[in-house]
Amino acid sequence: MNTNAFEFESSHGTSKQLPPSTLPEIAFAGRSNVGKSSLLNCLLRRKNLARVSGTPGKTVTVNFFSNGKIRLADLPGYGYAKRSQSEIKRFGELMEGYFAPGRNIALVVQLVDLRHAPSKDDQNMLSFLRESKLPYVVVLTKSDKLKPMAFARRMEEIQAELGDPGVVAPLPFSSETGKGRAELWQLIEEITRIT
Repeated sequence: MNTNAFEFESSHGTSKQLPPSTLPEIAFAGRSNVGKSSLLNCLLRRKNLARVSGTPGKTVTVNFFSNGKIRLADLPGYGYAKRSQSEIKRFGELMEGYFAPGRNIALVVQLVDLRHAPSKDDQNMLSFLRESKLPYVVVLTKSDKLKPMAFARRMEEIQAELGDPGVVAPLPFSSETGKGRAELWQLIEEITRIT
């Protein structure tokens, strides 16, 4: 896939602002600071297309990137404890609006930090995806941070921790080395039938 064709399209803070779902969408979900923006930049071979922040909870909008054939949706990170009650309420409304029936969601890329067991919020999100019958893949970020023995151990443990892994087995990914990039693109192309 020609990643150079992808450009930032729009950003939306409430469900009423969300554009019509006219293209197949690949949604990227995960807790705050799991590496969504870094993964998107790696996937698109750009340094700063998706804004990366060292501060958890910085992405508070749904950000769309498109090549005219498919749309990538960078969803706000969940589980950030320092959000105000009004922000938590707005986040919930935005997510309900995004995942409302009728949206053309081809795949949800659910990011989980490989170094840790999935959080309660991760498990809740996975339960929601299963109940909604949305196709999803679990992508295990920060896989380069583990030494080979620890990596192998965590890959075994995560299978049991996740239960149903989605459309394919959990995919280790590193935004630093590009590990998993080709496999994730292949899956996206197969699901959207776009090359």
